[in-house]
Amino acid sequence: MTLKLEMIVLPVSDVDRAKAFYEQLGFRLDVDHTATDDYRVVHFTPDGSECSILFGKGLTTATPGSTQGTYLIVTDIEQAHTELTARGITVSEIFHDTGGLLNHGHHAGNTTHNSESQKQLPGPHPERASYGSYLTFNDPDGNGWVLQEIKQRLAGR
Repeated sequence: MTLKLEMIVLPVSDVDRAKAFYEQLGFRLDVDHTATDDYRVVHFTPDGSECSILFGKGLTTATPGSTQGTYLIVTDIEQAHTELTARGITVSEIFHDTGGLLNHGHHAGNTTHNSESQKQLPGPHPERASYGSYLTFNDPDGNGWVLQEIKQRLAGR
C-alpha cells in the first residue's frame, strides 16, 4: 500500500490573520471557501511541496498553536533565513547541534537537552552536512515550524 501525506490541519484562532501570515511566508493559496458562518476552509501549499496545510473555522478542536515541529526542507539554510527575514517573518538564528544527525536539541523550544551531547550551537553545521542545520519560526498562533537543510537525502528516500 502506498500512503502519501497530503494535508496537515493547523489550529488557528484568527483565520484572516493566519491567511495573511502564510501569504507573507510565500505559500500558494489554493482554496479559501466559506460554507457557513461556522465553517471556513483555507488551503495553502508551500512552493515545491506535495503536502499542504489546511486551517479555518470549524475544522478542528485542537488548541490554536498546539501544532509543533512541522518540518520544511530547504537546500540552503542561509538563503532561506535571508529570504524569510526579507519577507518580514521572525525566524530564529540558524543553529546546529552537537548530537549529530537527527539528534537535534530544539524540541519544544529547548536550547539544550539533558546532556552536553545534545547542545545547540549557533550557525550552520560546520561541514554543512545534510540534516544538520536548522532554523525555527512560529505562526501568529504559535504553531511551530522547523526548517532543516538537506542537500543530499539519505539512501532510500
